[in-house]
Amino acid sequence: MTESREHRRRPWHAIALFFLAPLVGEYLLGNQPITALPSVLLLAPMYGAGALLIRELTRRTGRGWPTVLLLAAAYSLIEEGPVDQMLWNPRYGGVDMGLAYAETYVPALGTSVALVQDVLSMHTIWSICVPIAIIETFDGDHRSPWLGRIGLAVTGAVFVGGCAFLAVAQYDAGHFMAPPSRLIGAVAVIAVLVVTAFALGRRPARRLDAAAPSPWAVGVAAFGGCGLYWLRETLLPDGTAAWVPVGAWFVLAGVFVVLCARWSRSRGWGPAHHLALAGGALLTYVWLGFTHAQDLDVPPGTALLGNVVFGGGAVVLLAAAARCAERR
Repeated sequence: MTESREHRRRPWHAIALFFLAPLVGEYLLGNQPITALPSVLLLAPMYGAGALLIRELTRRTGRGWPTVLLLAAAYSLIEEGPVDQMLWNPRYGGVDMGLAYAETYVPALGTSVALVQDVLSMHTIWSICVPIAIIETFDGDHRSPWLGRIGLAVTGAVFVGGCAFLAVAQYDAGHFMAPPSRLIGAVAVIAVLVVTAFALGRRPARRLDAAAPSPWAVGVAAFGGCGLYWLRETLLPDGTAAWVPVGAWFVLAGVFVVLCARWSRSRGWGPAHHLALAGGALLTYVWLGFTHAQDLDVPPGTALLGNVVFGGGAVVLLAAAARCAERR
């Protein structure tokens, strides 16, 4: 494929990421039924534009996945903080969030540590990083921008507009507004994450004299680690203190950060390994969606249909990305 043809394809990569982010973050997870698929047009301006903005800013400044991860964490707090305020709303979405997360509530934070962990995990990994890694697999030069300056400016405007629209919609639905001190605190943390993300150097980390594991091994590790995250409370004995899963989250996250940092500096590490990490996480949402969809306010057959369609689509997309990675 010539450079000009590859360049012409990049807007399609941007469009694919724009829609994949909400499809993974909401529909594959089982939070939205298939009957609500048209609502992806309302979610994409925040989810999709957010993922695209993070990807473009990272690649344009010559930075890598550490920057993506930190910006994705900032996005997580933007969405569940100032936008829909789930971090502080005890009755968010009609669910008794205050009761569900009461045991790990910290008054000084105005929220639950376990809830913050869930927010960071879901959006950092699945809403942002997984869609970016998968769509980048289809690009032969995944470090190059997909958008020009005008496209980047439009994406930023769409993201801000999408956030504002959903913030107003959430307020109209629940009439909840967090105290200014909570909002200011969240904005401060978000700002620190963004500044840190771009403070990271452009130079690649020092390579290790070790061979990277196979993509299959990386994918299995990602699938197992993500499964442990979602099952960590289920696997613990009844009566276990709520702070034990909180501590387990820090251990699990720390182990994977260290492993990925080491693997990525080893010989042979490449796009296939990035896809393997994303694929293991994506397949976790496939099985998890079947459990979440049971709580949707739709007939069981409709919920199951959505699981099959979105789960099957995820598997097909992953297989296509794997074939593309093999050719490169």
